[in-house]
Amino acid sequence: MKDVVQQGEIGGTIMKRQYYVGLSLTVTFLIIIIDQLTKYIIATSMKIGDSVEVLPGFLNITSHRNDGAAWGILSGKMGFFYVVTVIILVVLIVFYIREAKHNLFMQLALSLLFAGALGNFIDRVLHGEVVDFIDTYILGYDFPIFNVADSSLTIGVILIIIALLTDINKE
Repeated sequence: MKDVVQQGEIGGTIMKRQYYVGLSLTVTFLIIIIDQLTKYIIATSMKIGDSVEVLPGFLNITSHRNDGAAWGILSGKMGFFYVVTVIILVVLIVFYIREAKHNLFMQLALSLLFAGALGNFIDRVLHGEVVDFIDTYILGYDFPIFNVADSSLTIGVILIIIALLTDINKE
């Protein structure tokens, strides 16, 4: 994929860029680098269960491992996660190509989803588990510990919902 048409005037018609591949790849790689770097720092500097209070009553950095999906669902089913993640990554690429043309917002949302899925996939392949460390307490609730890839996935989903709702309202 490459930037097919630059924004500009061609034959009296203003053309919008179809794909913002450079920006999408930059976002994807930055998220993966930040995700892997933070996980490496946690895994090499803290023992599992160690916790450091950052914002009292709200945020701790806690070294945790997860060999399942969100909240430990399907713990130990690595083969399942390998297959499902590869399918999801392919579907995201196809959706990017077919449905996100001319839509920078949707392309960025899909890039966040791709980066998050790939970040946790890298952990599963290399270590058989995912390193989690962001430990929050929201309104007194001890939210499950997560990581940068999980945050990227969550923000990507929210942005896709916004994009789809905005698109529905235009019709």
